[in-house]
Amino acid sequence: MTQPRTLFDKLWDAHIVAELAPGTALLHVDRHFIHDLQSSVFASLADRKLAVRSPELTVCVADHGVSSLPTRTGGELPAMSRHLIRMREGSRAGGIAFIDANDHEQGIIHVIGPELGLTLPGMLIACGDSHTSTHGAFGALALGIGTTEIVHVLATQTVCVRKPHSLRITLVGELQAGVESKDVILALVHRVGTAGATGHAIEYAGSAVRAMDMEARMTLCNLSIEMGANFGMIAPDETTFAFLKRTPNASRVEWWEQAIEEWHGLVTDDDAVFDREVTLDASTVQPQISWGTSPEQTMGLDDLLPQPELMASAQREAMSAALNYMGLAAGAPLAGTPVDHVFIGSCANGRLSDLRRAANVVRDRQIARGTAAWVVPGSQAVRRAAEAEGLDAVFRAAGFEWRAPGCSMCVGVNGDILQPGQRCVSTSNRNFVGRQGPGVRTHLAGARVAAATALLGHIPGTSELLKMEL
Repeated sequence: MTQPRTLFDKLWDAHIVAELAPGTALLHVDRHFIHDLQSSVFASLADRKLAVRSPELTVCVADHGVSSLPTRTGGELPAMSRHLIRMREGSRAGGIAFIDANDHEQGIIHVIGPELGLTLPGMLIACGDSHTSTHGAFGALALGIGTTEIVHVLATQTVCVRKPHSLRITLVGELQAGVESKDVILALVHRVGTAGATGHAIEYAGSAVRAMDMEARMTLCNLSIEMGANFGMIAPDETTFAFLKRTPNASRVEWWEQAIEEWHGLVTDDDAVFDREVTLDASTVQPQISWGTSPEQTMGLDDLLPQPELMASAQREAMSAALNYMGLAAGAPLAGTPVDHVFIGSCANGRLSDLRRAANVVRDRQIARGTAAWVVPGSQAVRRAAEAEGLDAVFRAAGFEWRAPGCSMCVGVNGDILQPGQRCVSTSNRNFVGRQGPGVRTHLAGARVAAATALLGHIPGTSELLKMEL
């Protein structure tokens, strides 16, 4: 009798090329994405006199280092321009497709992979970026890798991985008004902790997950790494297939119907056992915002900031340091805190549905005096679709800057940074010290909360947020 398997087990088993040691395997990579900051990998490959084994399975993308200025020609900073030049040369020499800064299909890798149909259920996807887990929303095994591993994948089309433990996170209940998937995942990161899922592959399941559209599911999987997880994934279903059917590459193939039939089998068997289980009632989640310098330092909009002296000794120092860096007072409300800048974009929340949510809050209103706000679409396709719906006009009329697609202020290596001491509410996925510039104070939130913050000039309470959506 066949032993019941989890979705993760099925994906893992399907990609084993060789068992290298107990618990460690050489896995085949079906899709390899490389971003512009990793241009050095081609020199490493040449130094070792290695050829690209399967160039048709790799796609290089300009996203991290490109400026979001509407007038950009590439990277505005000299170092970023050099990366782009090396990426163009290396991809051309290796016969690899390169999506350049102003190409029709350009955008953030974790946005354009799915929208182009390059991300498919059952794949093993590798990319030298922590948030590669985004692609797991399609029932794929999506792995963030390092520079040495990128060279290995280019040369062999395989990657060596130690098999992680399995963790199922079940989300039940209906989301409240004003709550989005970003709020749910931030609440989960707070509950599980930034190291709570280290050495695990997460499968998100439950009625609340099934009720989400694909863009919401991608946001959920995107922040899996912020719990320390190796992978984050969701079993594909009719919602997945309907999304893929609309993509330019996935459905224009002769094997589409056969693929759909096989993809229906990418589910966890009824009696399969996980190493760990976590359940969250999503109906209890309030709109969330981070207060500190780690995604786990997150709270509801109406909560009070923590008091380190009331916490266990192991937490006191980190909490005190975070409050000090963020310029916040222990035990005080966060709602009402003045904000200098709002950033709406990134691979977490730069998709069309995110921009629609933000525009619904912004429409016929003005941003607060003294507050700056940017919208950076996640891809050229998102930008075109948003402009076709008139969303860019909504944001511009309110005083937002409408900028060109890319990672922009999420990573801050491209010139899109703020000044020391400035406070930013951001729809990105990391709020580390200096992430958006030296001394910049970053608060993570969803698109609705970010949009409301721009209009108010301060972090909203829940009642303020809901009034702005009426």
